[in-house]
Amino acid sequence: MTTTAAPATTAPTTTYGLTTTRILRSEWHKLWTVRSTWITVLTAVAFVLGVGILMGSTYTSDGGDSDVDTVVLTLYGSQLGGIALAVLGILVTAGEYATGMAHASFTAVPRRLPVLWAKATVYTAVVFTLSLLTALLTFLTARFFLDGTDQAASLTDDGVLAAVAGNAAGVTLLGVIALGLGAALRSVPGAIGAFVGGVLIVPEILGMLPYDALDTAIRYFPTQAAGALGSATPIPGAASPGAALLALFLWAAAALTVPALLLKRRDV
Repeated sequence: MTTTAAPATTAPTTTYGLTTTRILRSEWHKLWTVRSTWITVLTAVAFVLGVGILMGSTYTSDGGDSDVDTVVLTLYGSQLGGIALAVLGILVTAGEYATGMAHASFTAVPRRLPVLWAKATVYTAVVFTLSLLTALLTFLTARFFLDGTDQAASLTDDGVLAAVAGNAAGVTLLGVIALGLGAALRSVPGAIGAFVGGVLIVPEILGMLPYDALDTAIRYFPTQAAGALGSATPIPGAASPGAALLALFLWAAAALTVPALLLKRRDV
């Protein structure tokens, strides 16, 4: 009598392929598992909220600031907070070259470009959400101090909510520009210097020159466009909110296009 051996069963194999969702998840985890993210995020929130409370609590109707837009007044700290978030954008890209993590990332994703797009997407979503929530909290907190003054305002007033959202959009797109500089220069100090010098300081210097054409062009530079987005009332000599938003999108797109081309043309 013969026996027939049962066929051996093999364990099912699971294949793990690269997908957009997995690359995004990887960049999300990388963003939140480094200490610098928490430091820069908390610093940005502290600047915006702290300066907003200070401006609201010390404001008096006879202090000479009645002509300042209320949203601009309460969110003045966004200028400092925006610098902290720009540094975060640089660390997201250039920081990986400093630590050597970029080599691991591009080994896992040989096509490279999906890594850059995932970094930009995760950063944009996180920073816009954070900036919007911080701006809303700051405005509502400062509003309690401004009640009864000539700067009393609410979110339902004309242009206020749009300006608060515009402030968050401006801060976010400036950060995306910084992220692109970090990816292109691959150096944290170099990208910070390029952002501070090229984005923040150069337009101020150009604005001192007595040329009308320069005055017209400067209103579409990143920081000036972001300022136009964050005001509930039109700023004399500034771009309209729609034009300012378009200009910022184009600057951010250009800042990401340069490192995208470099990733295709040179080694890691």
